[in-house]
Amino acid sequence: MATDNRTYATGKRKTASARVWIKPGTGVITVNKRKMENYFPRETSQMIVKQALELLEAVEQFDVTVNVAGGGNSAQAEAVRHGISRALCTSDPERRPALKRAGFLTRDSRKVERKKYGQPGARKRFQYSKR
Repeated sequence: MATDNRTYATGKRKTASARVWIKPGTGVITVNKRKMENYFPRETSQMIVKQALELLEAVEQFDVTVNVAGGGNSAQAEAVRHGISRALCTSDPERRPALKRAGFLTRDSRKVERKKYGQPGARKRFQYSKR
């Protein structure tokens, strides 16, 4: 089975993970078999997804197919951006410096801290009464 010039990469953010395939095309972005505009109705999420392509002025040059799962809408959008950036780097290593400078290749490692026993949350303590 020929992969017809497709490039694969994964992107992650919090608990969201995106599997991204890019190939030369007309600029169609498909997320979980739906148009990006339908999957991410917020304009900010759409902007985040397109950031890497707009930085390289390649919005109309690639078709992007994404499977994304886990996390919320914002984390999924950022995971997709991370995946697209990594796929663009894999297909052409000369794109790496611009994407690295913009911070799109860095995996944002911040996650929710676990709740500890004897406390109502990760850091918060139960109310203390001295008297």
